Amino acid sequence: MTGTDRPVLVATEPLDLTADLVITELNRKGAPVVRFNPADIGTDLVVSARFGVCPTPVVGQLRTSSRTTGLEHVRAVYWRRPVWPAFEHLGADDARYAAAQVRYGLGGILYALDGPLWVNHPLRDAAADYKPAQLAVAQRLGLTVPPTLVTNDPDKARQFTAAHGPVIAKTLRWTPYERDGVPMTSWAEPVAADEIDDTLRASPHLFQARVDKVADLRVLIVGRRVFAVRIHSALLDWRTDYDALSYSVVDLPERLVKSLHGVLDHFGLVSGSFDLALDGAGEYHWLELNPNGQWGWLEEETGLAMSAAIAELLIQGEVDGHRP
Repeated sequence: MTGTDRPVLVATEPLDLTADLVITELNRKGAPVVRFNPADIGTDLVVSARFGVCPTPVVGQLRTSSRTTGLEHVRAVYWRRPVWPAFEHLGADDARYAAAQVRYGLGGILYALDGPLWVNHPLRDAAADYKPAQLAVAQRLGLTVPPTLVTNDPDKARQFTAAHGPVIAKTLRWTPYERDGVPMTSWAEPVAADEIDDTLRASPHLFQARVDKVADLRVLIVGRRVFAVRIHSALLDWRTDYDALSYSVVDLPERLVKSLHGVLDHFGLVSGSFDLALDGAGEYHWLELNPNGQWGWLEEETGLAMSAAIAELLIQGEVDGHRP
């Protein structure tokens, strides 16, 4: 199999418009693609792998309802938004057991592949998804980090809020949540000291001094390419109303770009989406890294060739001549 014939695996859920953009670019460039979702395990997704019987550490096959590929031939893996099976038709114990076997069986086989370029490897995505770790790395790399407290101590939270107000509260990780059967989500919200009570003790919460910002930025880095978009809004959390937003493409200072690359390098990632806040003095403030963040709507709004950049990276199969 030649280099141009080696497939790109795309792991994602069925309705993923962002993945569709990348797959369209891969098809346009003539790269073979095998798209799959772990939740399809069974007749629509079959995997097998052998270890210790061939010179190659992992030899096997992944088969979907329409494509088959040898695992040893995979060029790159785009780990986008895969969904693991829940086995809801089984009893609770059987479902938990089966789900674990898929995650550690199928997942373990895929994670064992060290030849392909991963965008990004899910274990590295997971390690980079901890906001406290991000904050510490960002500060070490010279980025401006707003004063932040992570605690389940109500007294500490009240003291911090009084000292650094105005303060906002943010979730440490987005989690599916329903109240009375209605899906809910959470945004960055202002919080005052007198609003904090002892229910805080149940889990750590993140409190952060509010940046007096004039704009937000979403920065997508793909390999060594940087796409920076200024998001114009008067909202505390711009995600609450996309219709109220406007966008412009901007260039970032070289020192800032270097620091953002340093964050990705620290976590072993080849791509990531960063959220920054810009204040009136022109200072950029770190907010967070989304290792697998959304960017598809920004390509539509700005015309930036983000999907093409990801497709080119997957086809190239390396960054700066090597695989991270």
